[in-house]
Amino acid sequence: MGRTLPSITQVFLEEQGSFARFRRALRRSDQVALDDLFAAARQHLAAAAYAAHALPFETFLLSMLLEEHKEVIRLRRLVEELLAQKEKRLLEGPHDRQDV
Repeated sequence: MGRTLPSITQVFLEEQGSFARFRRALRRSDQVALDDLFAAARQHLAAAAYAAHALPFETFLLSMLLEEHKEVIRLRRLVEELLAQKEKRLLEGPHDRQDV
């Protein structure tokens, strides 16, 4: 007997394909961003297979959101590190400056 339900990968590819006309209508930079979002969702297909209670596209959107949030966290940490370095330099004072 064959499968009665498509795999999560097949569903993902169908959902992605259903947005082809939408994608073509976007500016090139937005097409790249949309492609990145779908690539982010693809990274979580194994986990999405366990979300049987949710609609597949909801799971893909959540995967996209998860990857975007990870990037926000990474950038937030980077900003905090840069601010801490700047504050440290300000507290240390102008060591390397030579008054002329």
